[in-house]
Amino acid sequence: MHNFSIRKTEELEAELIEFSKFRPITLILPSLFSELKGQALPKIIEEISKVKYIQNIVIGLDRANENEFLEAKEFFKKLPQKHEILWNDGPNLKNLDNQLREQNLAPQEMGKGRNVWYCMGYILAMGDTEAVALHDCDILTYNRNLLARLIYPVANPKFNFDFCKGFYPRVSNHKIKGRVARLLVTPLLRALEKTIGFKEYISFLDSFRYPLAGEFSFRRRVLKDIRIPYDWGLEIGVLSEMYRNYAGNRLCQVDIADLYDHKHQDISLDDKSLGLSRMSIDITKAIIRKLASQGETFSMSIFRSLKATYYREALDFVQIFKKDALMNAYDLDVNEEEIAVELFAQNIMVAGKVFLDSPMETPNIPTWNRVDTALPNFLKNLRLAVEKDNNS
Repeated sequence: MHNFSIRKTEELEAELIEFSKFRPITLILPSLFSELKGQALPKIIEEISKVKYIQNIVIGLDRANENEFLEAKEFFKKLPQKHEILWNDGPNLKNLDNQLREQNLAPQEMGKGRNVWYCMGYILAMGDTEAVALHDCDILTYNRNLLARLIYPVANPKFNFDFCKGFYPRVSNHKIKGRVARLLVTPLLRALEKTIGFKEYISFLDSFRYPLAGEFSFRRRVLKDIRIPYDWGLEIGVLSEMYRNYAGNRLCQVDIADLYDHKHQDISLDDKSLGLSRMSIDITKAIIRKLASQGETFSMSIFRSLKATYYREALDFVQIFKKDALMNAYDLDVNEEEIAVELFAQNIMVAGKVFLDSPMETPNIPTWNRVDTALPNFLKNLRLAVEKDNNS
């Protein structure tokens, strides 16, 4: 779904107010406490405060002690909409997490995936929403038109979409951004097709204009069966679940911004557990695991061929983006681009070795349906714990 013209935000919002009478709308905001002190989140909250079609906002708060949680409650109090904060580091939610851990159902690591998963569980426990939007809390160029366009396809009762992915150009300050999407995901998908042949799943991922966008919306029924990763493979993992569970005509993508800028991760050349280096490994593993689950066989010789094919593809993309930048009078450091490509190529081999050494490894968090079967009162207890934290 394109943005053919600059339609007034107020027009979209007027329609969404009507849609919300049939499909109540909830917004998920996965946040770190540190983001409350940043440039982006205060502006995001200011913009969301003007939105009248949202019934509820669920805020997942990570890395906050008790005093910081109280500070967060004060920070979000300016929201006129009904809202709840999931204090993920608080004793009540940690106690529930330990109950899941005893059943081997808990997310294995802190992170955005875990945060989002608990927010999804809380929405299921509340049971009063039909359309859900999710976006990051570090968007420096945020305005409420982004949210309106993101939620519109799943909120409109005349549409049959269960899932919508946002896309946008990754450019800001006369620089081309989005290195992991441009220089890893797209050339890796093309290299996979050359190495192992055509696969519908690869074509599916490649059809998304910006597969790593952290902005998406979905119907409430999606929440019960989705298995999301807790690591950096979250966005690819979500797309993989949509591919597995839904027909293509139930999915869409929408142009949500002319400009988009957010907090940038360091490339982390010297530490593969951090930054874009960690991200590239987790994303590559997520794609490989999905292909393996479809019966594809991998070996180190295949990964060596994949690395060589990827490297050539990615260097070609560097030249494509160099020309694109020149035509638009944008800055693009070819040396930095090729350093990133070399790192990503190395990390394809790292991801391949990890996969072969630990074929049973899975970073996917269990579905809420499974949790509900194992612990029938868990969602009710989650709702009560969140209410206790927010009302204390």
